[in-house]
Amino acid sequence: MAEFPGTIEELDEHISTLRENLRELIEQAAAHSGAADDELTSQRIEEQEALLETLTKRRAELASAALGEND
Repeated sequence: MAEFPGTIEELDEHISTLRENLRELIEQAAAHSGAADDELTSQRIEEQEALLETLTKRRAELASAALGEND
């Protein structure tokens, strides 16, 4: 598994970047046509969505751990 940023702030920044990438990929998919372009764009969107899900889960884990430390 790839290494991810270690702080919530770093994860938030990475998540924001991924969301922007997804928005751009979706716009590209809407603007382009052709089977090869569609397949590549779909693959890139799936990869970005999977990474976004992983980072969002990691952020939730860090936030939960931080709350536990404050008890």
